[in-house]
Amino acid sequence: RGLGTGAGAGEESPAASLPRMKKRDFSLEQLRQYDGSRNPRILLAVNGKVFDVTKGSKFYGPAGPYGIFAGRDASRGLATFCLDKDALRDEYDDLSDLNAVQMESVREWEMQFKEKYDYVGRLLKPGEEPSEYTDEEDTKDHNKQD
Repeated sequence: RGLGTGAGAGEESPAASLPRMKKRDFSLEQLRQYDGSRNPRILLAVNGKVFDVTKGSKFYGPAGPYGIFAGRDASRGLATFCLDKDALRDEYDDLSDLNAVQMESVREWEMQFKEKYDYVGRLLKPGEEPSEYTDEEDTKDHNKQD
């Protein structure tokens, strides 16, 4: 059995009615507002990319087992399989101290999130300017600048 596949007819969350989010980039502060308690939408970042995981609110919502990642950069916690607050940094985390195995794990998580959830934009480094996304760019992924 995989991570919560088919939802029963009776469990449509309020999230299901949210429109698809327009692509935009987020600072850590902006990301933090999407933790599922202040806002019905839940976002998290993995490896510098922000995903809308609202439809996975059973996992990432305030009461979910991975609720700690909501509105945060989850990379380090996923890389180290740690669900502890201490695994997540409050300031920008460049992951530079992770070893190769952990970085590989972060990339695998990123691929899984890409398959399952909407990619909504990049997590900005401090001082980095957000990209301007046009509507047609909304459909194609553009993160070729790193």
